[in-house]
Amino acid sequence: MKRYRLDPKKPRQLTSAEARRLNATPIDYSDIPPLGDEFFTKATEAWPPAKCQLTIRLDADVLNWLKTNGRGYQTRINRILRAAMESQPKRRSRSTAAPLNNDTRTRA
Repeated sequence: MKRYRLDPKKPRQLTSAEARRLNATPIDYSDIPPLGDEFFTKATEAWPPAKCQLTIRLDADVLNWLKTNGRGYQTRINRILRAAMESQPKRRSRSTAAPLNNDTRTRA
């Protein structure tokens, strides 16, 4: 069996007949509901959220368990922590608190 791999940097060029057929076919938007102002006021959060680099200490057996499935153990840690965070009830916003400073070193 012969396999073909598509290179996303070099997409296949459409033939003139394919291009004409795509241009002649209108896109059907009938199944998409109209988006009101309420949608756009809620659509302000960027995804994925920004990541912060940190160092944590884990028990050796926990780290080995996370690494048993191969690469991506840090992503697994993040998913586990996100699931735990989202399972908790929503708490009052801390927007009035001072922002966290990631640089805890003092400068002389």
